[in-house]
Amino acid sequence: MKKPSNIFIAEKFYECDRHEEKIQIAKKNLSALIPLSEEKYRVLNDVDISFIDQLIFRFSKLQDSLGEKIFPAILILSGEEVKKKTFIDILNRIEELGIVDKIQWLQLRESRNEIAHEYSSNADEVVNAINRIFTVSDDLIKIYNSAKSFCELKF
Repeated sequence: MKKPSNIFIAEKFYECDRHEEKIQIAKKNLSALIPLSEEKYRVLNDVDISFIDQLIFRFSKLQDSLGEKIFPAILILSGEEVKKKTFIDILNRIEELGIVDKIQWLQLRESRNEIAHEYSSNADEVVNAINRIFTVSDDLIKIYNSAKSFCELKF
């Protein structure tokens, strides 16, 4: 990826590498707590809460970067027009290229939306959402690596 037209996507991959790194750090530091229970959740210390926040934030940022920047950039670098395409059209095309399974992507988006209510008063919902993000973050990282590998091979 050394052509000038690839500078944008290379910068986005650099940014996503940082998100992935921070997800992995958070997961390493939270692994002893997961699966999180309501009891554990109610007595989390500030450091553990910070790692949960880091996991949620970086998961969201990685998914945003993929969906809003990297997927459209892949299509542009492939010579396709994206300006008039909806996100679902872009996602369908990215799926056709073998980078992502659309259903899996939408499930990850749903998990992300659930965690947006992380500060809900319903501790059970919060705990379930945190446990889910912890688990599915590996799937998001696989999608990211798939997109990165595709670009390394094609561009």
